[in-house]
Amino acid sequence: MVTAMYPGRFDPVTNGHVDIVTRASHIFDKVIVSVAESRSALFSTEERVALFSQAVEHLTNVQVRAHAGLTVDTASSEEATVLVRGLRGYTDFSYELDMALMNRNMAPTIESIFLMTDARYFYFSASRARELAGFGRDVSDFVPPGVQEALRRKFPDAYNGR
Repeated sequence: MVTAMYPGRFDPVTNGHVDIVTRASHIFDKVIVSVAESRSALFSTEERVALFSQAVEHLTNVQVRAHAGLTVDTASSEEATVLVRGLRGYTDFSYELDMALMNRNMAPTIESIFLMTDARYFYFSASRARELAGFGRDVSDFVPPGVQEALRRKFPDAYNGR
């Protein structure tokens, strides 16, 4: 049985994230979405876990959990042998390559696997969701159901009159 871990901040989860984890769920026996704790996130760790859990509740081999500390340490403790990462373009690749090489150095038995984001979500990111929502824009085409409403609650002044 191969367990994969899909780590990230997911602040908030986007349809691109759901696309990656859905495809990973067809490849691996078990996928753990590992939501990184972060003091600078818009949503609390608990909120991000809940939003991602809701988005993937239809995927029976996917679990969503929070983690603190190094990703490779969490992967080891979860007995994950694969780290799944999504790529949107060259800048993602450069960042992810550096991280994969460092992870390989720290945990040589854990492989990094990269999946290209679906073209529909290529130009969208969690930071773009936060930015647009801060201006009261509808991002519901790019985020799972529930996330748009969660963003409205975070930016109530931006959505007044909309």
